[in-house]
Amino acid sequence: MNPHRGEVAVVLDGRRHVARLTLGALAALEAELGCDSLLGVIERFESGRFSSRDVIAVLVAGLRGGGWQGEAPDLMVVEVEGGPVGAARVAAELIARAFHGAA
Repeated sequence: MNPHRGEVAVVLDGRRHVARLTLGALAALEAELGCDSLLGVIERFESGRFSSRDVIAVLVAGLRGGGWQGEAPDLMVVEVEGGPVGAARVAAELIARAFHGAA
């Protein structure tokens, strides 16, 4: 895993996956979250005004940017390491690394 490329580890059902927000993943994330810009995505997370649905959207976008072939419903039936708090932490780290380089 390379944090300088924005990569973050996501552990699903005990299996480690690489996630990163590519440009295509970011475009999909904007659309999924209904944000008009990347700034809207950043502001939502920095202000703490995000929902569990937002966290799932970020995880799906990041995982797909890392090569995962799943969809949001697939995340509904797996155990994310660290539970909801761990999932939110990974989502925030993905966004931070996408826009600020290695965190």
